[in-house]
Amino acid sequence: MIYLLLGIGAFALLVWAGRRARPYLAKPEWKIASATMAGIALIAGGLLAVTGRVVPGAVLAGLGLVLVVTARRGALPAPTLDKTDLAEAREILGVAANATREEIQAAYARLIRAVHPDAGGTSGLAARINAARDKLLKK
Repeated sequence: MIYLLLGIGAFALLVWAGRRARPYLAKPEWKIASATMAGIALIAGGLLAVTGRVVPGAVLAGLGLVLVVTARRGALPAPTLDKTDLAEAREILGVAANATREEIQAAYARLIRAVHPDAGGTSGLAARINAARDKLLKK
């Protein structure tokens, strides 16, 4: 019984610490660690339940489900450009202030081919390029 109380206390401490560290836990590394811990907790809960220790198994399985939900939640929104960022959008695409629609599309196509996630780039950089194109074309 004491182990169950210690487990509940540790869980409450982790929840409290998690709320304070929310900005840091949005990083992909923490999401991977959280998903791994969720898998371990679900497996351990299942093993405990199979061996006859149903209550600790249910607690661990519940903890695993909470970790699964929190690992999947909290995706960072795509970056957007404000109205004041037209100059930044031009700088991202490398076009002049008087660039035509065709020049903007050509610069966008050249850049997105290089940084698209399927080509080995990052989704964050591709999102910034998409936002810059949308801003300049006023989509």
